[in-house]
Amino acid sequence: MYCKTVKAADFRNIEECKVDFSEGVNILVGENAQGKTNLLEAVFYSSVGRSFRASHTSEMIRFGQSAADIELFYKDSKRDQKLHIKIFRDKQKLVEKNGVKMDKLSDIVGSFRAVLFCPEHLSLIKDGPAARRGYLDMAISRMYPMYIHSLQKYNYVLKQRNALIKNAFNDRRTFDATVELWSDQLAAEAAIISDMRLKFIRRASGHISNCFFEMTGEKEKPTLVYDGSSNQNEEEYFNRELVKKKYFELLMSSHEREIAAGATLWGIHKDDLDIRLNGKSARIYASQGQQRSLALAMKLAEGEICKEEFGDQPVFLFDDVLSELDASRREYLINKIHEKQVIMTTCESESISRFKDAKIIRVENGRYN
Repeated sequence: MYCKTVKAADFRNIEECKVDFSEGVNILVGENAQGKTNLLEAVFYSSVGRSFRASHTSEMIRFGQSAADIELFYKDSKRDQKLHIKIFRDKQKLVEKNGVKMDKLSDIVGSFRAVLFCPEHLSLIKDGPAARRGYLDMAISRMYPMYIHSLQKYNYVLKQRNALIKNAFNDRRTFDATVELWSDQLAAEAAIISDMRLKFIRRASGHISNCFFEMTGEKEKPTLVYDGSSNQNEEEYFNRELVKKKYFELLMSSHEREIAAGATLWGIHKDDLDIRLNGKSARIYASQGQQRSLALAMKLAEGEICKEEFGDQPVFLFDDVLSELDASRREYLINKIHEKQVIMTTCESESISRFKDAKIIRVENGRYN
């Protein structure tokens, strides 16, 4: 799979552009705040239906404009494809694939597969559980639309259940009458999500271990452990009926405690990915260099699993990461991306010389040459 062309209009600081990419390494070079990451964001948005920078859609629309437009042309193992996304300030997005209108943005997730690696990911190990849950959710959603559906339903039910809990002081009757219904729905989706998370973790673990060893030469063995709030044995997560029953029992066990806390206390929104080196928590015991090597290995593992699942490599998007890596990790990454399509940004002109036959795209004030 590779990205052939991106067209954007009124996206961030981009008034209008058309950028063609090579099948190898593409380097967006320019000073800060010129639009390098903006173009990368447009490509990433076409892949997963969300930004890695913006909290609100309106942030992606150029100042003074009512809408932004992205067209992405790519080739997969089957044919040439086209995605079109139009983002509005005040109404629902327009989403099309090959000229056919989609009902919602999530319908195109997984069509064009891209793996993003940015400086924030280097702190994936030492950050809080939400960062690692986000890593799992993004990686799995890219491959399995069913996961997106379950995650969206789970988040909707969780929101409704939390509202019910917060209102219980004023309306205990409604809480008692409906909490079982919401808990049952939440438990059902939690069983699906936790099963798929653990399956991904099992697949990723071997790739991460290999990458870590190749990168560092160290004998420490990384392992990934799914730290679920239901406190089950890992093997039990593959029995969805058992997991649903366990989550339902937890959700029905301590209503007074949840009401006092004002939120749902059990579920996959509380889970974590425990990353260990020789059985010890990498978050606590690993050096900063080891943590960065693990984070890089985790992102590269996404690409390996995509290749196993679909038969071709995803597109790799690197947002100014070379400057954040030391010499050995930088050289490892450069060697590892051989025969992959890469779109990267950099402020450092000297980075260009590291790549033979790379396509260089100069960026200045939202223009790409």
